[in-house]
Amino acid sequence: MDSRIRVMRAIHFEKPDRVPVSHAVLPAAQIKYGALLNNILAEFSEDFGWDFQSDMPPDEFPALYRQGRNRDDFGTLWQSETLGICGIPIEWPIPDLSHYNEYRWPEDFTAGPPSWRQYSGHMAGHDPRWYARGAWITYFEQLQQLRGMQNFLMDLAYSTPELERLMDDLLAFNLRWIERWTRLEYDGLQFADDWGGQLGLIINPRQWRQLFKPRYAEMFRRVRQAGMDVWFHSDGKINAILPDLVEIGATVINCQAGLVGYDWIANNLRGMIAFRTDIDRQQILPFGSPSQVKEEVHRAFEACGTPEGGIIACGEIGPDVPLENIRALYAAFQEYGKYGR
Repeated sequence: MDSRIRVMRAIHFEKPDRVPVSHAVLPAAQIKYGALLNNILAEFSEDFGWDFQSDMPPDEFPALYRQGRNRDDFGTLWQSETLGICGIPIEWPIPDLSHYNEYRWPEDFTAGPPSWRQYSGHMAGHDPRWYARGAWITYFEQLQQLRGMQNFLMDLAYSTPELERLMDDLLAFNLRWIERWTRLEYDGLQFADDWGGQLGLIINPRQWRQLFKPRYAEMFRRVRQAGMDVWFHSDGKINAILPDLVEIGATVINCQAGLVGYDWIANNLRGMIAFRTDIDRQQILPFGSPSQVKEEVHRAFEACGTPEGGIIACGEIGPDVPLENIRALYAAFQEYGKYGR
């Protein structure tokens, strides 16, 4: 079974031959381990076109991954202490909404395969050998980066007409970008917004449903209308909105399942939506033993999967993850990712 069919069967619960694998390697880990890491990744092949190009050279990194202070296309200034690790915004292009009329949006972004492999092979273009997942579309995070986190949370508290205008303008920007992606040969598009903290959602779920859910629903609708799958990533404890994401058309969720709760997922969502696993990268992957990594993979697969599918095997590899744990991660994917045996 080729990778593209394997992934499609897994996410639509149509009995793949095995659990598909998705590499997720932070640039800093690639820089740190080099060939030693590449050898492990080559040994455990994945299903999203990881091998299609070479790693991005450091001078091509986007602003948020470059060391020092760098400004992105929206005008946000980022500071990163370490090359290849996402920095933090320290200056925002719209610090005062009363001056919003002075802001000039960037030119609409291009769509399609990048010049270099980025983070994972998910942006590789169409090829019958693998499932092509494109884009990396943010909304909540982009609003924070335009206004600053504190400013934007205050915007939400007051819910002014100026806030609605900013949200609608960014939605229109994203819809134009989605329209470009959906003209290309991709199987699914990736959305990403970190909505959770360690204990719960960052904002009140009622406000999320009022302000954000309809806008996500429209973006997802455009993707589904084009015959593509919707992939959604969020860190944190996002239990309160996971059923909403299923309702509005997400196909695959990449969440911190251990933080959300394996029992909660098994009781509330198993079989309703596919999961791209996010094996515990706060404790187990960086600080656990190889046997603990293996046990965590088993727990994730048991909670998120069914005999018909529902799992994309993935664990984010940062520079703090030892090589022996990386190997254990992929060996566990291989051991527990068998169907019908």
